[in-house]
Amino acid sequence: MWLRLIYLIVVLTIVTVVLLPVQLVGLWFDLPFRRRLPRFWHGVACHTLGIKVHVHGPLETSKPLLLVVNHVSWTDIMVLGSVADVAFIAKTEVRNWPVFGLLARLQKTIFVAREHKRSAGAQVNEIAERLAGGEIVVLFPEGTTSDGNRLLPIKSSLFGAASSAAEQVPGQMVHVQPVAIAYTGIYGMAMGRYHRTVAAWPGTIGLVPSLLGLLKAGAIDVDVSFGEAIPFRRGDNRKELSADATMSLRAMLNFSLRGGWRKPR
Repeated sequence: MWLRLIYLIVVLTIVTVVLLPVQLVGLWFDLPFRRRLPRFWHGVACHTLGIKVHVHGPLETSKPLLLVVNHVSWTDIMVLGSVADVAFIAKTEVRNWPVFGLLARLQKTIFVAREHKRSAGAQVNEIAERLAGGEIVVLFPEGTTSDGNRLLPIKSSLFGAASSAAEQVPGQMVHVQPVAIAYTGIYGMAMGRYHRTVAAWPGTIGLVPSLLGLLKAGAIDVDVSFGEAIPFRRGDNRKELSADATMSLRAMLNFSLRGGWRKPR
């Protein structure tokens, strides 16, 4: 485990040092490659962590596109970030986290202060602007991480961003695509519900113990399932959107957890 930790630190340090100045230039001049470099970094991170990502279904090509994703662990960021050029929505506290805060800022994460209603308008405007600019924005509508065995209740209030964005983007419609992340295997063998805590980060475990546990566990398989996009137009009911997204996410998650995608790996 300690050798794997050293390997992880060395590889990610080298990759970060090499990509950092290039990414800063991309951010400064708002160049297209600023969206692509994080994908490469996340791919390297998944590889060094021993996470093998299996993608099922196509990413919606129509824009504006908002991805609604179940949230299991901090590794979800790297998993999803390795398969698509995306911008994440995160709580403001993440901005000040060691290492992860810097990486989030370099990826131009949208930070939201859910408890500060006065700033909600500006945050929604930023989300709408990013969507209108062709960026794929990721929302974790559960509002927290789970144990990986089930979908937590989705907060329909978090779809307020989609509702407001639909009023501001061209065409007054946002495509909302459900995406299910399921951690399903260890060393190619099926991962039972009691072993899924190895990959999950429910919030009761510190980040460092979670990382060490993941390194100790070894190779992890994760299924990323892209569902059918839901067209959300100006004036549509966000509670109905929440219900539709919940149904799609739960179906895909349960299918993955029951071994629906599994084959000899």
